[in-house]
Amino acid sequence: MDGNTDFSGVSDECTAEYILSNVAEVVERILTFVPTKSLLQIACVCRLWMNCARRVLRVQQKLTWVSASGPSNYDGHALCHSLAEEVENVYLLPKTVLVMVDSETFSGQDSCYKQKKARKTHHSPDSVEELNRLFPNGCDIMAIATPGVVLTPSGSHSGPPKEFQEGEAGYAIMFPRMEGVDIRPFHFCKRTISDSHLEEAGLVNNPDLRVVLLFGYEAYKPGAARFLNQVLEPLARSKALIAGGHVENVFSPERECCGRGSYGVVGLALSGPRIQGASVLLEQDVSSPKAAEATIRRLKAANLPERNTLGFMFACVGRGHNYYNNQRNVEADTFRKVFPNIPLFGFFGNGEIGCDRIVKEDYTLCDTDTDSLQHGYTTVMTLVHLG
Repeated sequence: MDGNTDFSGVSDECTAEYILSNVAEVVERILTFVPTKSLLQIACVCRLWMNCARRVLRVQQKLTWVSASGPSNYDGHALCHSLAEEVENVYLLPKTVLVMVDSETFSGQDSCYKQKKARKTHHSPDSVEELNRLFPNGCDIMAIATPGVVLTPSGSHSGPPKEFQEGEAGYAIMFPRMEGVDIRPFHFCKRTISDSHLEEAGLVNNPDLRVVLLFGYEAYKPGAARFLNQVLEPLARSKALIAGGHVENVFSPERECCGRGSYGVVGLALSGPRIQGASVLLEQDVSSPKAAEATIRRLKAANLPERNTLGFMFACVGRGHNYYNNQRNVEADTFRKVFPNIPLFGFFGNGEIGCDRIVKEDYTLCDTDTDSLQHGYTTVMTLVHLG
């Protein structure tokens, strides 16, 4: 603004109108306090506001999430209701969203709600469409149902994470478009698996690949194990960190290529020089809080920054309180004790994928083979830093 501009004799209202119409620095500062959904509407007012809104969106690269546990007093899953309320107030434009919900009350596209007759639920079978409506067009949504859910409450990186081995629970992690970070969703079934599709997803011939979150479904079907090996073999030879497990159901993206009940894998391929990761495996013989803490503390060796870092816990349904003499929340509480400022998310599933591995800027610690990536009665504890 011209330092010699004279506002004497001009009303405060006219002065404010002039500033908001001409002074980009002031407008941009104000817009940093505006939630993203309102920011997109404000961008339509004039060219100045549109340019300021774009600059604000480019710097809003902080991860955020919404989580919920039930039972819900509204139609739909508890997470859907929380998202409908809270997504209005997030300060980023989601590019990729990872959704995890319990399979006890939510089954997505394959059927309605599994225990609809056994439990008096008032959930709508249109929850997939409901999720899609909540996020911007072009946003990649990966939505998965699992036997149990691990989540950190909304609003605080240092909130205590909770393990839900039964009951209604779920979370949605929202990743913005980030400089130096490429997140590609992928989905393969027996009809679409090929070297060219693996390369297109960034899983092979990609020197920038750092982390792969991978989830298999219908893993008990004949041929599913052999199919999974087709995906894991090239990944085992890479320098990327691989973590995930077997889930109950995938309901987004829609399975247009394969029929209901077919097996397959979905996941996120994270590439870019800013990404770092580390994981440890809590073996079958880790069955006490002390042993769990000793294993999780090994993640400290990676020395990853806490800012913009997520924790993931992929555990067997046979662990949890059943594995720790009816002590609940042992592994989640232990993670928080070691990493008090990193949020933790994950699930209890039907098999785990991962190993001890550290992926830093210029090296990977630990090579492995396909067989040592798949486990049972274990927990894969993972850190992913996004720069």
